[in-house]
Amino acid sequence: MSTDPSAAPAPAAFYSKENYGPEASVGLVIKQVMQSIVQQADAHLEAYDLTHAQWKPLLRLHQLGACTPAELARDLSMDAGAVTRLIDRLERKGLCSRERSSEDRRVVNVALTEEGRRSAALVPGVLSDVMNGHLAGFSHQEWQLLMQFLKRMLLNGEAMRAEAIKAVAHPNKKD
Repeated sequence: MSTDPSAAPAPAAFYSKENYGPEASVGLVIKQVMQSIVQQADAHLEAYDLTHAQWKPLLRLHQLGACTPAELARDLSMDAGAVTRLIDRLERKGLCSRERSSEDRRVVNVALTEEGRRSAALVPGVLSDVMNGHLAGFSHQEWQLLMQFLKRMLLNGEAMRAEAIKAVAHPNKKD
């Protein structure tokens, strides 16, 4: 399997306008699985007074360290205003703080507090339990195969995105 997103294989022909419906949509099933994972994670993390909106940035800060609100927004695929409100809530809970950069006083970084580090440390265990629950009955080989298939879909999507960008940049050029 190539990891070059520009080397897109020919599109599959599993769907057509005549047979496309939600019951056969891979995208819908992936979305439903993700919703189930989030709901289960939220149910487990409710005991720690954390919601999905809160544990995602906590986990990101725990794994990658302090960052600016703009970086956090980009990493979480959220708009800057939503991240600002989220940081406000996490700050009120004592889970993170805003700190001026020592290198550039104009830059504000978001960092976990000690309480935030303790809360964030709980998330990987909860997510592991939730993911393992969703993978019940899968063999190790089936899990690896599922991961390969999903990664291939991501690469195909990246190749499609690269093609679209190239088409916009060079509208009259045909390959």
